[in-house]
Amino acid sequence: MSRQEQSFRGSVERMFTHAASLMDLPPGLEEKIRVCNSTYTVRFGVRLRGQIHTFTGYRSVHSEHMEPVKGGIRYSLDVNQDEVEALAALMTYKCALVEVPFGGSKGGLRIDPRAWNEDELERVTRRFTYELSRRNLISPSQNVPAPDMGTGEREMAWMADAYKRLHPDDINAKACVTGKPRTAGGIDGRVEATGRGVQYALREVFRHPDVLKRAGLEGTLAGKRVIVQGLGNVGYHAAHFLSSEDQALISCVIERDGAITNPQGINVDALRGHIISTGGVRGFSGGDYHEEGMAKLEEPCDILIPAAVESVIHAGNADRIACKLIVEAANGPVTADADEILRNRGVVIVPDMYANAGGVTVSYFEWVKNLSQISLGRMERRHEEARARMLIEELERISADTGTNFELAKGFKEAFLHGADELDLVRSGLDDTMREAFGKMREVWMANSRVEDLRTAAYVVAIRRVSNVYGSLGL
Repeated sequence: MSRQEQSFRGSVERMFTHAASLMDLPPGLEEKIRVCNSTYTVRFGVRLRGQIHTFTGYRSVHSEHMEPVKGGIRYSLDVNQDEVEALAALMTYKCALVEVPFGGSKGGLRIDPRAWNEDELERVTRRFTYELSRRNLISPSQNVPAPDMGTGEREMAWMADAYKRLHPDDINAKACVTGKPRTAGGIDGRVEATGRGVQYALREVFRHPDVLKRAGLEGTLAGKRVIVQGLGNVGYHAAHFLSSEDQALISCVIERDGAITNPQGINVDALRGHIISTGGVRGFSGGDYHEEGMAKLEEPCDILIPAAVESVIHAGNADRIACKLIVEAANGPVTADADEILRNRGVVIVPDMYANAGGVTVSYFEWVKNLSQISLGRMERRHEEARARMLIEELERISADTGTNFELAKGFKEAFLHGADELDLVRSGLDDTMREAFGKMREVWMANSRVEDLRTAAYVVAIRRVSNVYGSLGL
């Protein structure tokens, strides 16, 4: 990224301002929606390895038009206030776009999680939770964190336990964070949620010939060449589902230490296992290794999925990006300058606030599950199975009585008799959410000649919904 190019926060605000300029908002409301309401900065010490280490953390609340506010907590040495506030703003727009009833928030701790062992990370996390709790920045009713880069189920379990110890009389304490392990109040399908949402987003693109035509694509996902940058939780699940269920061809995977290419398709599961065991892609036998991994962003492909960090596609390389469709699995992987360059070249971008909304959507399902104190599907699953069994048995009886030798297709009976469990319901709810949101974006994009791309359409839909809430509140 060039030094003259806008920061991540600047890119978000520029994209917001462009979309807002196409709308007829009441005076002053644009500024009210745009600005971040508050940011809490905390510095705390933890005694580790014989000395006190001081850590800096942030929790930003962008909009409280709906409560609680929602947003992940990331652990990274690159965490800073501007980044956290930009991510909080994206969360507001993301929740509004997919109609999840949360305001936007985000948090971060300036720490390299790989530099500390599990016991040390737990002590730091519990202390961070204490600092957030003192300011009501973690609470089932006010502010609900979730995993982000550098955090996962483990950290969320620690935070939930620490909050419960601080608030032993809160019956809804488990709902103070989402993304927890299943055994600690989590929900089936949360780990895969963001990657699964990327898959559902791509399926929506391929359901609409008019969108495919603008991207210069046709047909189905089967055989489409896909480059994935970042094989962490999001990138892995997206690549795994696209290759195993939609027969897309993962031709390149880019990681910190380089890239692996294979024109016949990479075995994503094998590569993931190699990364976990060795720490990188070097030495993987299922493809060719390239040390200059980021250069592979510019390799020809049908679909490019940046799934790691922000600003990897910028004014310095946008002219050389050779894909037809970009799906932003990460937050802010395309800068505002690059976005304009790519749009002028005819590259279609499925924006981050939609493409990676699977995480917050399933987090909402987990939050509802924790508040209701019951697993999804527990009340109705066996009833559904019993009704299905009655129908099958009646069909079989009629077949026997009439001598028609009626026979169900192979596998149909087992599938029909399977009542929806929690994972089925989570996936169904996520699929429905992604379909509805894409439909609204596409409607705005196709109906308004001033809306030039899906990103602007997404902002228009989100801003309109936030504006309507403020209007109902008398602002």
